[in-house]
Amino acid sequence: MDAEALDKRRKEIQKEFDQLRAKQNEVSKEIVALKKSGQSTDSLLKAMQVVAERIKILKAEQADVEGNLQSAHLLVPNHRHSSVPVGNTSADNRVERVWGNKPEFSFIPKDHTDLGEALGILDFERAAKVAGSRFAVLKGMGAKLERALINFMLDLHTSEHAYTEVLPPFMVNAKALTGTGQLPKFEEDLFKTTAGYYLVPTAEVPLTNLYQDETLKEEDLPISLTAYTPCFRAEAGSYGKDVKGLIRQHQFNKVELVKFAHPDHSYEALEELTGHAEKVLQKLGLHYRVITLCTGDIGFSAAKTYDIEVWLPGQNAFREISSCSNCEDFQARRANIRFKGQSGKPQFVHTLNGSGLAVGRTLIAILEQCQQKDGSIAIPKALQTYLGATAMTR
Repeated sequence: MDAEALDKRRKEIQKEFDQLRAKQNEVSKEIVALKKSGQSTDSLLKAMQVVAERIKILKAEQADVEGNLQSAHLLVPNHRHSSVPVGNTSADNRVERVWGNKPEFSFIPKDHTDLGEALGILDFERAAKVAGSRFAVLKGMGAKLERALINFMLDLHTSEHAYTEVLPPFMVNAKALTGTGQLPKFEEDLFKTTAGYYLVPTAEVPLTNLYQDETLKEEDLPISLTAYTPCFRAEAGSYGKDVKGLIRQHQFNKVELVKFAHPDHSYEALEELTGHAEKVLQKLGLHYRVITLCTGDIGFSAAKTYDIEVWLPGQNAFREISSCSNCEDFQARRANIRFKGQSGKPQFVHTLNGSGLAVGRTLIAILEQCQQKDGSIAIPKALQTYLGATAMTR
């Protein structure tokens, strides 16, 4: 039974329930009157037993229907903002802007896998020994570059963009994942422990749910949070896609940006958050573009999404490095996050999130865009103090 049919049945049950309750009240008055006049009430009492049994059955069915209806509602995606382009596939996404120029090479550029293995900083064979496919070991300057990128991103977002840094749990419960929209629809893409916890697919989940079942103060909005977490995804249904390299891994690092905004200002907040993610690439000097996802390509929880795509010369293609979304009140309703303004009436906040950035894909972009003819990698100036080097060599 679909949501529409369930809702119709719920209304039918409620109508019958109300009618039976009214009948009970009416007959109760009759019974009182009959008792006062000394008349028998047996027939009415028997009739009321039948009514009581019917009410009991209706209550059970009502609970079942409402449970199924709630489950059905949890599978309904967010509405799309009017500015989102209508389309079916990524081909219908709209390019908003392009930053920088494609790097030019006097040689055929290599992809990050060949570069990393030649430099001795990437090891997929040994990762497969200890874990399996779609895992990687970073070594030496590769591991140091990953760590430097995490620190650089957190430092930038906290010092220049005024986000509060959070170190959340790396495991969450089902309620938190339901609040942000991963459950129940996308359970197959999650890793679940034997204790019932789930490994975080993104820091968006613990950050957004920090205010689950709370009422915030209007004057505290917007609230801006950032966090580093490893992210764990089963990548269900993506068999055969990006098998080679770091693009699609079961485990990867990410710095996340989350905002809680007033509904009147959430689209201003989306532009700001997207700009903060872009600033990472600008400071690293990496060529990228920003696109607006169309209705057929946008995520389940988002009302509007900007994807930031970085240029990868080794693939001769732009690849997603951040998705910045305004979920409006979709997640706030599921997680029950409100704010109370001057009117005194609680309202749902708007939640926003975006990668600031996916660390592994940023590392890929540096390897591919900054590669030199001799196989070395020029380190972007913004990272040189973190790494204590200007180049990465074998």
